[in-house]
Amino acid sequence: MEFITQTTADGATRLTIEGELSIYDAAEIKRHLIEGIRGATVFELDLSHVGVMDSAGFQLLTLAKRESQELGHVLRIVGHSPAVREVIEFFNMVAYFGDPLVIPAGEQS
Repeated sequence: MEFITQTTADGATRLTIEGELSIYDAAEIKRHLIEGIRGATVFELDLSHVGVMDSAGFQLLTLAKRESQELGHVLRIVGHSPAVREVIEFFNMVAYFGDPLVIPAGEQS
């Protein structure tokens, strides 16, 4: 599990998660998400390098969305791996997160 934080050109804080968004790392992921959301008015999540996402990972995303809304902050998911897209679509929550699901050209069928 790796977390990479950077500031984007427009001043947002971007957290890239590499690894699994799952129950096994839920406590560590939650800590990074909450710190990021509380520390930035615009927080971006790049999940394009997430290889596995389970229901615990999905719950973390909904927690992050709710926390950002309560604080009046913006949460954007800017990268969706196939694993992330699959879970979000399974729960029919694409509209809830409000971010466009970008599918790389090489993955389109």
